Amino acid sequence: MADQDAAIRTLNGGTLDPETEITLGLLNAVHENSALTQRSVARELDIALGLANAYLKRCVKKGLIKVSQVPANRYAYYLTPKGFAEKSRLTAEYLSSSFGFFRAARQQCTDAFIECGRQGWRHVALAGTGDLGEIATLCALEAPVTIAGFVDPAVGETDARFAGLRIAGSLDDLGSVDAVLITDLRAPQATYERTAAAFPPERILVPRLLHVSRNGSRPGGR
Repeated sequence: MADQDAAIRTLNGGTLDPETEITLGLLNAVHENSALTQRSVARELDIALGLANAYLKRCVKKGLIKVSQVPANRYAYYLTPKGFAEKSRLTAEYLSSSFGFFRAARQQCTDAFIECGRQGWRHVALAGTGDLGEIATLCALEAPVTIAGFVDPAVGETDARFAGLRIAGSLDDLGSVDAVLITDLRAPQATYERTAAAFPPERILVPRLLHVSRNGSRPGGR
């Protein structure tokens, strides 16, 4: 978790307002560790204890975080489905406005394709168009893989293309595919879950910067 948090702070480049930055940091912290405390949140986000308490209460009131009492008079914090959606939205905002986005995206896409080569997965589909998808196509030029095309269920045109590649409405429309790389910045969690419902999860690669949970978006899911 520390590596991911450090990466997303580096990606920020100071482009988000403090309130949004704290909210995103809090949602990420709860996502990664339901057993956190107000004191650990304050320490991790480098804010005052009172401020951490205020933001936790605010997120609970907004329905982004659920609180459950556990033994020893302690509390467990979980993201609600609304909290997951808000975390995805803020992450996309964080990344799309980031000065370091290209560098981090390029490295993580390259690492994903290296893993594909190691596993013998040659034909890879990209789930999601946009900046990350375009960067992935560039990284693929120097990797032992072939991009089969993009997947986007919202595509309406049969001849739609992005970055010179076909956009299909489903994986089946792309033919034989060995692996899928999630490249959707707008709703990465939903895209992962939709893909995992139709394709072996172990063959789905997810850049760390997307902060996707492989256990779904249900409350308490880890």
